[in-house]
Amino acid sequence: MPKKGLNVSLQSYDDIFSTEETRQDAQLEKVQQIPLGELHPFKNHPFKVIDDEAMLRTVESIAQFGVLSPAIARPRPEGGYELVSGHRRHHAAAQAGLDTMPVIVRDLDDDAAVCLMVDSNLQRESILPSERAFAYKMKLEAMKRQAGRPSKENSCQVGTHLRSDQVLGEQVGESARTVQRYIRLTYLIPELLEKVDNKEIAFNPAVEISYLTEDEQRDFLEALDYSQAAPSLSQAQEIKRLSQKKAQGPGDGDDDDDPSGGCSLDAMCDIMERPKKSENSQVSISTDKLQKYFPKSYTPKQI
Repeated sequence: MPKKGLNVSLQSYDDIFSTEETRQDAQLEKVQQIPLGELHPFKNHPFKVIDDEAMLRTVESIAQFGVLSPAIARPRPEGGYELVSGHRRHHAAAQAGLDTMPVIVRDLDDDAAVCLMVDSNLQRESILPSERAFAYKMKLEAMKRQAGRPSKENSCQVGTHLRSDQVLGEQVGESARTVQRYIRLTYLIPELLEKVDNKEIAFNPAVEISYLTEDEQRDFLEALDYSQAAPSLSQAQEIKRLSQKKAQGPGDGDDDDDPSGGCSLDAMCDIMERPKKSENSQVSISTDKLQKYFPKSYTPKQI
């Protein structure tokens, strides 16, 4: 009687003679020395690598001691590795004349890589408003894409009971509204965003100006040059109202005959030339503190 074929799975030599400890060790992440030329920047990396005083100190430290903290990278389909964290160390290592740097290679999908890239860079002491704005935007978009997926290691999953911006706000120590206001800065044209980074335009006025169209923002840039003054919050809000009125089209207002809807270069220049109102013109003092300067018979209304 012919024997039936047996479904036998043969183990490999390594499986037979290696220990469980050895197999687990092989799966652990290891620090590798990777040539700098094989490390490429993260796509649309929002954090700037600048040759400033802090970078000079980093270069001097790396030249003396080497790169002490390994970067994190992921394999690229086209070859080499994409840096997830360690862009400044990579630049400093090149400036210091190193050929390689320590790297932990980790398999990450796009969304998990974005989350890790943003989180690792937000730990820096000094972050420009534009860097924070684009970082929040990138991570928020990644979190929204991840919402509802099965939980994965190294991901930044979002619970269904909270909005993504609320979760992100909790992670970075901001309110959801503040996160969204930072993201508004990404709608500014580069020239205006640079002025925000250089503290030529304050954060709150910049958020209001971000609602202008690109053409209106370029007119506003010209109005800034004309007035040689930074916009106050009230001025920015007034210009934003003009833009919104223009977007709504002709109505019953006084500007119906103005094809620009009132949000013209001349109108912006006029607003920017006006004397600025104090944004904090009132001071509050409690009644208890004032009472001691008046007779006891005085009522709070009389005070």
